[in-house]
Amino acid sequence: KELVAKADEATKKSGERFFKQNEQVKMYGVKTALVSSMAKNYFKTIKGKPKSNIFTLCEELWHSDYIEEAFIACQWAYFLRKQFEPADFTLLNRWVNTYISNCATCDTLCNHTVGDFIQMYPEFIEELKSWAVSPNRWVKRAAAVSLIVPARRGKFLSEVFEIADILMLDSDDMVQKGYGWLLKVTSQVYQDQVYNYVIKHKSVMPRTALRY
Repeated sequence: KELVAKADEATKKSGERFFKQNEQVKMYGVKTALVSSMAKNYFKTIKGKPKSNIFTLCEELWHSDYIEEAFIACQWAYFLRKQFEPADFTLLNRWVNTYISNCATCDTLCNHTVGDFIQMYPEFIEELKSWAVSPNRWVKRAAAVSLIVPARRGKFLSEVFEIADILMLDSDDMVQKGYGWLLKVTSQVYQDQVYNYVIKHKSVMPRTALRY
């Protein structure tokens, strides 16, 4: 109800211009900063509930298919990161494969929630490699962008290159931008290694990824 009450047509039109025609996006038209504030305020009323109950509420938000509700679900899941356990990957995997339909929800969920999970349980990085061969463009992008924050912290260098190898020749520009972004972030810590990798592959790497 609050999202509907605070929706703004100008914000909606501005937000819709951010996405391409082939991205599935439903939105109320509420500014991101306001959505984030709402997520924090409402989390205060549920944070005492069991993790499973909060994940169920997140699932309901994902079901609506509205981008603002997806953002709230992503934030609530991230707020639970200290309670993550290995079995939670089943849920994260389902969310990525079922609900992600645009770059905003992909990056919001994967940069932080999935990224933190992978840092806690690095054995699940093998699952990211399976995402990289998915027929779904967003799952493939998720394989790369889930390592953005860990890579910025100097982690998983060899896995970054493995995932970039898998995605190297993908024709989808959103996938190319995803692994290009990952390489750029990794270069902030491992400049020489990434430079050498890019030089080695620049003759075949799609221009969009190479620009990143």
